[in-house]
Amino acid sequence: MSVNSQHNTYDESQIQVLEGLEAVRKRPGMYIGSTSGKGLHHLVWEVVDNSIDEALAGYCNRIDVIIHEDDSITVIDNGRGIPVGENAKLKKSTLEVVMTVLHAGGKFGGEGYKVSGGLHGVGVSVVNALSEQVVVTVKRDGQIYEQEYRRGAAQHELKIVGNTEETGTTVRFKPDSMIFTETTVFDYDTLAGRIRELAFLNKGIEINLTDERTEMSDTFHYEGGIIEFVQYLNRTRDPLHELPIYVEGTKDHINIEVALQYNDGYSENIYSFANNINTHEGGTHESGFKSALTRIINDYSRKMGFVKENESNLTGDDVREGLTAIISVKIPEPQFEGQTKTKLGNSEVRGLVESLFSEKLQQFLDENPAVARKVMEKSLQAARAREAARKARELTRRKSALEVSSLPGKLADCSSKDASISEIYIVEGDSAGGSAKLGRDRHFQAILPLRGKILNVEKARLDKILSNLEIRAMITALGTGISDDFDIAKARYHKIIIMTDADVDGAHIRTLILTFFYRYMRKLIEEGYIYIAQPPLFKIERSKTVRYAMSEKERDTIISEFGEGAKLTIQRYKGLGEMNGTQLWETTMDPDTRTMLQVRIEDAIKADLMFDTLMGDNVEPRREFIQQYAKYVKNLDV
Repeated sequence: MSVNSQHNTYDESQIQVLEGLEAVRKRPGMYIGSTSGKGLHHLVWEVVDNSIDEALAGYCNRIDVIIHEDDSITVIDNGRGIPVGENAKLKKSTLEVVMTVLHAGGKFGGEGYKVSGGLHGVGVSVVNALSEQVVVTVKRDGQIYEQEYRRGAAQHELKIVGNTEETGTTVRFKPDSMIFTETTVFDYDTLAGRIRELAFLNKGIEINLTDERTEMSDTFHYEGGIIEFVQYLNRTRDPLHELPIYVEGTKDHINIEVALQYNDGYSENIYSFANNINTHEGGTHESGFKSALTRIINDYSRKMGFVKENESNLTGDDVREGLTAIISVKIPEPQFEGQTKTKLGNSEVRGLVESLFSEKLQQFLDENPAVARKVMEKSLQAARAREAARKARELTRRKSALEVSSLPGKLADCSSKDASISEIYIVEGDSAGGSAKLGRDRHFQAILPLRGKILNVEKARLDKILSNLEIRAMITALGTGISDDFDIAKARYHKIIIMTDADVDGAHIRTLILTFFYRYMRKLIEEGYIYIAQPPLFKIERSKTVRYAMSEKERDTIISEFGEGAKLTIQRYKGLGEMNGTQLWETTMDPDTRTMLQVRIEDAIKADLMFDTLMGDNVEPRREFIQQYAKYVKNLDV
């Protein structure tokens, strides 16, 4: 990436003042989402986004992010440096205005930046407001300027501390523990994941991450951009063609990039971005891509005789099976919609993506007949499996809520018909199922015992999955349908609780069930319906006093509370079946006393890779994963 050395007019006149900072410390959640770990890391993205914007404008090609031992963060870039001249309206240096006034920045006037990734955020002033200390160093106009702030307030006038030929901005900030009461500790993997993403989405930029606490460091630099992103995502799979298909073009100041590669798996992994923001809910860029893909593959398959005249067209699902794709657009004025503001709404983008991608995909298929044949065959197999799945799916569909006979025989249903208070325990094995049925509150708790391990859905098509009795029992009991038929409004229970033994087999069964939910009923996870029960590991008894412990640490605490020399009976539970109904109710099922983990997806890309690595066909990535994390395993119960 070349850095523009031409004369530029990024100065005081382009910084507009919109409103003051007072509200940020009172209601930080409104500005950064939350004051949990997620909000804490959001501070880093606000600062890094400013440096990325300099890169998008062509003035910066290197960013350094350093985590210091005191959990403060430094972000350094070699961009133009934040302007320092006096702001005519506020009679303060422009740097101080940018740092202390909400929504003051080069992104609101239209001239400072053509495209800005930071628009989803609220600027570096919020970072300043929520930090106990910030020091900003600016190199520009031959000099080095510095200013320090405490909880948003400048501690002194902007001062010159030296001379330099270089340009750039350095921001060091320490989050305020009065605001971030849950944690002020930065997670290296979280930072590395997003920084890697930013480096993929902005080809040529070099981003270095260093952790002084552990001496870990990584350099993220991808000249291939999203082509390398797709290869990275497909590294645990076997691609059908070696090089991803890549399309790039700019029209009406909108830059469009698409990279895609088919693999031999069955899941579809499409990620779209607008101005570096992951648009989880899709939008116009994604719909343009999907409709072009379906149309061009159908045209090609008919032209080449893969699909006969009397046969129906391939569907979008058919042509996207085993597809990994990245769609990235950079837009001067993005419009975000949807509940989480992660859906792109710009209507003009759909047509631009569709026409650009159609032309390039058509050309690719014509020039690469061998790859085209593989893609067509895969799509046709998917179509045949879809038809078989449709027939299998009809067996799992409940015809009406009143027709209870269509529910699986082994389901012990609850008497309540109010889904919002009803919960279902998916329990491993008949003996545990028996205890759970005895211990439950029949009014609102249903029990579904599963026999053995369900099918690994990562390695099978939908028709095969739907012929698995245990999976069919789950689908029917939950009532939502599956894949295209899925409707969360039809869920018969608003809490779906996976309850397995606390051993390796139990963990495997739990992962198999979660993989199924993630691939075919993801909305249940996204809406917070899925939970994992936490049965105790130990029962500690002294005469008639019984205590339960979730971990060895808790067991040791309880033993010390009973005191030295106390005659104790300590039982380690190998499985749920060892507990009778009363014990299971008291420890694991009673809403007043139980502990449960709610399953969340913070990062869909990370989750996809995780399920692929752990549950997919390739052994090598799984071995690497186990070797990387084996050192963290404390107790392995084999």
